[in-house]
Amino acid sequence: MLKRIFLVLSVLFSFIFTKANIIIVNGLTHHHKTSKGQTVKGKITIENIGNTTENVKIFLQDYSYVADGSINYSKPGEKPQTNATWTKLNADLITLKAKEKKDVFYEVSVPAENIKSASYWSVVIVEPVEDIKPSDEKQGISITSIVRYAIQLVTDVDAENAKVDLKFESIKFEKENNAKLLKIALSNTGELFCKPSLIAEIYAKDGTKIGVFKSQTMSLLPNNSKTFYIDVSKLKAKNYNAVVIATDEDENAFAVNVDFEVKDE
Repeated sequence: MLKRIFLVLSVLFSFIFTKANIIIVNGLTHHHKTSKGQTVKGKITIENIGNTTENVKIFLQDYSYVADGSINYSKPGEKPQTNATWTKLNADLITLKAKEKKDVFYEVSVPAENIKSASYWSVVIVEPVEDIKPSDEKQGISITSIVRYAIQLVTDVDAENAKVDLKFESIKFEKENNAKLLKIALSNTGELFCKPSLIAEIYAKDGTKIGVFKSQTMSLLPNNSKTFYIDVSKLKAKNYNAVVIATDEDENAFAVNVDFEVKDE
């Protein structure tokens, strides 16, 4: 019985392949600074790098994430700081011929009142339309794995009256794929979207400075959190002190002291 099940599965899924002919040309984050009562405009440039015609659907969703890697997509307008209900797209379905490029235009009209000074956001989902088609060659079905894009659409409303505030949720040392890593969960408890990067100034227990280690810069939405990684593979197995500093693009800085142990096993 098990052999028959495995045989059926192998027939059904023998035609799985990935389709990634659609790309976004002008970035996955569109960030605008504006004021109450104003309208901002922009475009998302989509290109078909494949050799066949592609249909692409475009739609809005709300979006959030947490430091454990979980991402949540929900209906437009559900999140407290969504701008989805302010946003209009000029198309919800486009057709791209082979090697063709098209722009999808958007407008974000900020209400004139009853909103606070803060960042508001949603994501524009760009997804090729692909049917599940019967296979002409063998029994079963042909299943295509579709690559879809989520383009962040962020509007800072009267940012000069809002603030950035970052909180260190946890800092721990772990080994992963032979790399020694400091994993730092950082949450944005402020009102504004920001792009922090982290450094760790590391000291031996006798106070000798060992070095400065850096993370990549990542964007961070308000009321969301991400894990930043700092590679400390150069450190020998022993106990250390560190000053971990998070700095955003406007040089707002937040720091914490931590003790940790590097282990070789």
